[in-house]
Amino acid sequence: MQQPRSDSAADVSSDSSPPLPPVAPQATRRELLLAMSGVAATVVIVAFDSTIVSTSMPRVAQALNGMALYAWVGTGYFLASAITILIFGRLGDLFGRKPLMLTSVAIVALGSILSGLSQTMPQLIAFRVLQGLGGGMMIATTFAAPADLFPDPRQRVRWMALVSATFAAASGLGPVIGGLVTQALGWRAAFFITPLAAAVALVMLWRYFPRIRPRHAVKQKIDWLGAGLLTLAVGAPLAGIELLMAEGQEEFRFLAMGLIAAGLIAAGVLLPVERRATTPIFPLRILHTRQSQLLNLAAMMTGAVMFVLIFYLPLLLQEVFGYSPTRAGLLMTPLVAGIPLGSIINGQLFPRQNEPQRLMIFGSGMLGLGCLLTLTFVADSPTWWVLLSLGLSGAGLGFLLPNFTLFMQMLAEQRDVGVASALIQTTRALGSAIGTAIVGIVIARLSVSTGLRIGLVFSVVLCALVAWLASRIKMKNVVPR
Repeated sequence: MQQPRSDSAADVSSDSSPPLPPVAPQATRRELLLAMSGVAATVVIVAFDSTIVSTSMPRVAQALNGMALYAWVGTGYFLASAITILIFGRLGDLFGRKPLMLTSVAIVALGSILSGLSQTMPQLIAFRVLQGLGGGMMIATTFAAPADLFPDPRQRVRWMALVSATFAAASGLGPVIGGLVTQALGWRAAFFITPLAAAVALVMLWRYFPRIRPRHAVKQKIDWLGAGLLTLAVGAPLAGIELLMAEGQEEFRFLAMGLIAAGLIAAGVLLPVERRATTPIFPLRILHTRQSQLLNLAAMMTGAVMFVLIFYLPLLLQEVFGYSPTRAGLLMTPLVAGIPLGSIINGQLFPRQNEPQRLMIFGSGMLGLGCLLTLTFVADSPTWWVLLSLGLSGAGLGFLLPNFTLFMQMLAEQRDVGVASALIQTTRALGSAIGTAIVGIVIARLSVSTGLRIGLVFSVVLCALVAWLASRIKMKNVVPR
């Protein structure tokens, strides 16, 4: 693929001075397709890494005699991923994304192999944390990579639909593949599927994704103090929320509250530190505009709604309605399948919109309607009604998730596109943690049925707020062709 010039869209003169004028990469459609195929292959790893072992984990915990530590296998991965997304998003802006993408694929593959060789539960948790570090690096760079190839957001949104569709499809196939491999070859074999996918991604990225080197007037230094404070500001509250959600961990309630307080204090200290930093790890200018603030708030609310549906609806279907895991999984399929469908339609409509925030209003309306219809579910609800309701919710998410990333990239300066994309992913993760924690506490105090219905009412309200926030985000910098 023809290499973009060194003064391409990712280039800047220095962190404190205006970026150089962007120049779109001179590449053929075939070269762009191959480059984006490498990105899509990396997205498959992101999805597989977080889902493919989910169906094998009960057997893993039994084999390693570690049921007491079962939850921390997932929690360790989630926390490690969440605290690194912003940092590596910024490093991609400063030093280029391709090396980080290649490194992240290698780390995730290594962590997966070591997980498959684990002899004890603590070893497995440690190796999953290693995978989480690679996963955070991967998310931070992969979802920002299309901005390097497509400076025009009207083009970019169509290719981002490919990324969203690939991620959703791989997320749906991951548990199925993991279950089949575990049943046929044993639980250790499930951990060796991700390295196979990683080999394909490494080749595709190495050969076809361009090496875009940001140019700076002065040598860039890593803001280590800011990185440490940012890690604490993001990781400590998430760890505290996870402790609050954990069953049988009442003795850690004060520790959880202390972690949340420590995170808030770190966030308060981070702000003046980043204002003084020459090359801040978290440039505050990405939240300078009112639109970017509203966008991140809307992303946080959407993350809460999304994970309330994904996390607790299977519990309602199985524990309350008595559905088998297989039937419950099939009924949940439209929620996952609707996301790429909505993303593709969104990608076709976006270039024709003078005010593309209307697509977000439409998406939040669909998501809210889906949540409202879900409130009507009973044990003998017709299958088509359940599929329709969850399909509406999934399609609504398809109109929201890619636009959060795209709008944030459009609002940010080109030199900040990576950290801006990472911020959206982080706020969505924070929203998902808060939403699942609140609904989990309500369910623990009341019941699964009552708690989830309260959560769904809460979700409908959040969807209405997202629609209102979207109406306040005026995106006038995209005009129809």
